[in-house]
Formats: sequence, C-alpha cells, structure tokens
Amino acid sequence: MEKLYNVGKIVGTHGIKGEVKIMSITDFPEQRYQKGNTLFLEDETQPMEIQSVRVHKGMYLIKFAEVKDLTEAEKYRNKILKATRQADDLGEREFYYSDIIGLTVVDNNLGELGKVSEIMSPGANDVWVVKSKKYKEVLIPYIPSVVLNVDLEDGKVIVELPEGLIN
Repeated sequence: MEKLYNVGKIVGTHGIKGEVKIMSITDFPEQRYQKGNTLFLEDETQPMEIQSVRVHKGMYLIKFAEVKDLTEAEKYRNKILKATRQADDLGEREFYYSDIIGLTVVDNNLGELGKVSEIMSPGANDVWVVKSKKYKEVLIPYIPSVVLNVDLEDGKVIVELPEGLIN
C-alpha cells in the first residue's frame, strides 16, 4: 500500500444516521473531502468511502458508506483519517514535508551544508532546519531568493544564503 498522509481527526458524531465530525488537518479540504473519495483510518487498511459531506460550524460532517448508524460512528471517535497522495494537490514550489526532509542542501558559495532535518512554520514562510557537521544547525527561510531549486529526483536543494545567515 502506498504512503498515507494525515488529513483529519474524527472528533465526534452528528445525528443518528452515522455522520462523524472531522477536524481538518489538511491544506486541501475541498479536494480530500468529496463525495466518492476514499479515506483510511489510522490503524486500519479498510477504505472508507465518503457518501456525503457538508460543513457545519467550521467542521466537516462526513457520512461514510461503511458506517450505518450513530452506534457504529461512535467507535471511530478520536481516530486519525488518512489519504493517499493526490498528484494535483501541490502547486509550483509546493512540496510535502516528507519529500523535503532528508534532502541534501548545497549552497552555491559554501558547498554542501547538510541535510534538512525538520521544517518549522513560524509565520509568513516555512523555515527548513539543516543539520550540518560544519555549521551545526542552519535555518533556511523557504523563499525564492534563498531556495533556488529543489530537485527531488537528485535529492538536492540548491540555495544561496544571504550574508550573515551563517556565522
């Protein structure tokens, strides 16, 4: 089975017909939560087909074809929902975190810096944390003037660090 990504958490039930309340944790809720789409529970490989979906008070109310009533829906409370990767999810210069972590970072002037170990999202842009033998830890803002190219096939990120970013 291909890799699955967390897209939501079942936080409760709604009504007596088996709808569940979903707290969305995906950047693409309109694409993920569509009638006919398939989601998976965190600890099961059984596919769950979305029979209906609607938004109510900031939550997604989803009725799965496999869930017949409130009693059955209750069993899924606090479960994480997962989905497969969808090719049309990402735009240009957008990546899954899991694709970026582990890539080798190379600066045009300084050479190889190290590998991306984590990604932080403190505000306006992401910051890639690079573990480096030479510089210990390098924080790289993910902005076009710094991150010039991301080559997933080669496993490399080409950057041009501004003056003063590394001591």
